[in-house]
Amino acid sequence: MSSASLHQRPLHNPLNDPNPLSPPSSQTSQKSTSFLQSRTTLLLLLSLLVILGVFYPYIQFPQNGFLSYTSKSNPFESKWRDYSLPKAAAFVAKNNTLIVCIVSEAYLPFLNNWLISIVRHKHHEKVLVIAEDYATLFKVNERWPGHAVIIPPVLESQAAHKFGSQGFFNFTSRRPRHLLQILELGYNVMYNDVDMVWLADPFPYLEGKHDIYFMDDMAAVKPLNHSHGLPPPGKKGRPYICSCMIYARPTNGAKLIMKKWIEEMQIQPWSRAKKSNDQPAFNWALNKTVEQVDMYLLPQSGFPTGGLYFRNKTWVKETKGMHVIIHNNYVVGFEKKIKRFHDYGLWLADDFSSESPLGRLD
Repeated sequence: MSSASLHQRPLHNPLNDPNPLSPPSSQTSQKSTSFLQSRTTLLLLLSLLVILGVFYPYIQFPQNGFLSYTSKSNPFESKWRDYSLPKAAAFVAKNNTLIVCIVSEAYLPFLNNWLISIVRHKHHEKVLVIAEDYATLFKVNERWPGHAVIIPPVLESQAAHKFGSQGFFNFTSRRPRHLLQILELGYNVMYNDVDMVWLADPFPYLEGKHDIYFMDDMAAVKPLNHSHGLPPPGKKGRPYICSCMIYARPTNGAKLIMKKWIEEMQIQPWSRAKKSNDQPAFNWALNKTVEQVDMYLLPQSGFPTGGLYFRNKTWVKETKGMHVIIHNNYVVGFEKKIKRFHDYGLWLADDFSSESPLGRLD
């Protein structure tokens, strides 16, 4: 029976009822209860639809299948989510040049340490941090507005911490794409890993107008007047250049290397059997384009690998005063890297954080 017909029933007159105190029939009671339950259910459904309509724009559906809530009403976060690489590059570049690093949240202490060393040589204003997660993007731009940008897609940053892992490969494999984008925008770009420290200004060492500049990753001592051409291939058929420090001009030659680097990464993807990173592919790209590109090997005395600087005290004494950028490689793990920097007086992030545009990061 419909609600309309219920309201059309004749009014009950207790004076005409032979037993006025008796309860209504069970059938009538059941129908009234059913009506009330249907009405309550309808109200609940309408309420849920209203709530869903309000909150649906703020609900994200990530690939792992779990719901996550984010407030898109936060104007600070919205501004930096929409901040593009062309805008960031135009804002940060000085003399058409950018200094770039690629950082996830776990590496923020190293970012700060590296930044302090750059501040001391007055080149920090041209630093652009390519953030690999939103936590890094927001933290850097909160303290140093405009100096961080994120380039989609965003990776799971926790997977990128362990050297040799697939996450680390995915993290580093984006490097040539980022650098190529910057070159396509027409900028000179210097790339640094953030486990590096500047002891001097590197720009005077970028002699000539070569397409690309890089440093050797070999610990064997070279003569001070060594060749600045690409070293000959080693036992694996390729040279051993470090992808940690690169300076490139927006020339066809530099762009060719980046494209070849991307291609080599695709040819040699990560696998459990071959836990590679981006550096072998970079060396193959250099080796295969050496006849087409103007390359320049930076002096070992100024740009030594960690395997030389931290392990050969005699060489360090002989080249004292020549060192420009020190790379804390040939050791794996955050704690070990920080300890080694501490041991050599190169960990600046604790005692000199006030010099950083980011301040102290705890």
